[in-house]
Amino acid sequence: MIDYKLLEALATVIECGGFERAGAALGLTQSAVSQRIRTLEIRLGQPVLVRSPALKATPAGQRLLNHVQQVQLLERDLARSIPAISEPSARLRIALNADTLATWWAEAIGAFCSDEALLLDLVIEDQDIGLRRMREGDVAACLCSSPQPVAGARSVPLGSMAYLPLATPDYVRRHFGDGFNEQSLETAPAIVFGPNDQLQHRFLAQCGFHGSVPHHLCPSSEGFVKLALAGMGYGMIPEMQAQRELDAGTLISIAPGKSLQVQLYWHFWRHGGGIMDRLTDTLTAAKPFTY
Repeated sequence: MIDYKLLEALATVIECGGFERAGAALGLTQSAVSQRIRTLEIRLGQPVLVRSPALKATPAGQRLLNHVQQVQLLERDLARSIPAISEPSARLRIALNADTLATWWAEAIGAFCSDEALLLDLVIEDQDIGLRRMREGDVAACLCSSPQPVAGARSVPLGSMAYLPLATPDYVRRHFGDGFNEQSLETAPAIVFGPNDQLQHRFLAQCGFHGSVPHHLCPSSEGFVKLALAGMGYGMIPEMQAQRELDAGTLISIAPGKSLQVQLYWHFWRHGGGIMDRLTDTLTAAKPFTY
């Protein structure tokens, strides 16, 4: 029989990124949390954490974390039928990309979270790598651009998010006065969300350009738009996020008529219980994108 206090310690260490913060979250000392992890490893006969160079779960630890996520969701369902065991609210850890959070996410799930007394712990990850968090057992669900679910999970398509390469009219005149071509792309500064952001590269490759470009790094969806409005570069911005600027003409495309369509998929554990099924139904009913 698994001691769930030990599993809770493992999950909290991973979520908090360390033993001291995990202890604070659990109301325990750091040494007590360490002892629970050691006890778990002794019972399993193998390590569940790699402590250096960066704290992360081992393959065995990842399987345990996946199990914990699903048990927590099933306990939520049980509490609906036996109110005496329920806690004031449930918490769900989800990985999603910053552009989703900045655009359609809150409107899609706001009423659902209120009705279900659900608290969200949102982990911001690029849409190309969010699935890694789920595979590692760090989150119960994620939004990502991969249609292939991890073992034990399901994948549901939500549609296509359109990205446009936008900049100010003055920037376009200065850097693309001779047109959208290889020479201008090699010198025009771009804006990239972070080192894992591949949207710029995918768009340029789609246009036949495979070279490197000078670029700013800006890990903020809102800040990304502000840098573009300041004339610092062009960036791949969701059309729905920049609609006001497009209508006003303060941002225009450096390549009119061209866009990058990013398919997004909702991934969740098959045995996540009724609350995950209801959340999935809410997201698919929201229809935030075109197919």
